[in-house]
Amino acid sequence: MSPIASVCVYCASSMGTDPRYGEAADAVGTLLARSGIRLVYGGGTVGLMGRVANAAMAAGGEVVGVIPRGLFEREVEHRGITELIEVTSMHERKQLMFDFADAFVALPGGLGTLEELAEVTTWAQLGIHAKPIAVLDLLGFWRPLLDWIDRAMAMGLIREKHRGLIVPVASVEELLPALTAYRAEPTPKFLDLDET
Repeated sequence: MSPIASVCVYCASSMGTDPRYGEAADAVGTLLARSGIRLVYGGGTVGLMGRVANAAMAAGGEVVGVIPRGLFEREVEHRGITELIEVTSMHERKQLMFDFADAFVALPGGLGTLEELAEVTTWAQLGIHAKPIAVLDLLGFWRPLLDWIDRAMAMGLIREKHRGLIVPVASVEELLPALTAYRAEPTPKFLDLDET
């Protein structure tokens, strides 16, 4: 695994009801900046997205946001970050975020966060990449998803070797050690459908 210079963080564009989510977003942004790791994220100023970006900038970090023009009314673009890239579609946004990142972290979030996490994990399963993927399982937020993966694996719908594609961590302090220790099992590119 080459050194991690850039981490893509997926998270909510809302704050949620538990203040510990916002505190965790602050801690992740600060951690990345103080570790000399560039933050790549969705480019918004609101919710947990805004918190992680603001914390990274406040700690002297580099922050790159990628945002589709059509989302400006809901996800107000962040003009106070190192670089804001405007794209024309969600597909282009996700591809650029993927291209810029050496690793991926999902904080608590909604359907968009889940969709981004699922897509980047599927790409790993298909052998398109071997970049580390972690979820910050704060207060057990991601536990239902991890349980679902185990259930699907037990039912023969997910191969056992793919169980480790998503690494859960319980605290911000565990995040970078988990990402740097990550070793994806080699997977043939573009699995046959019966190999998932």
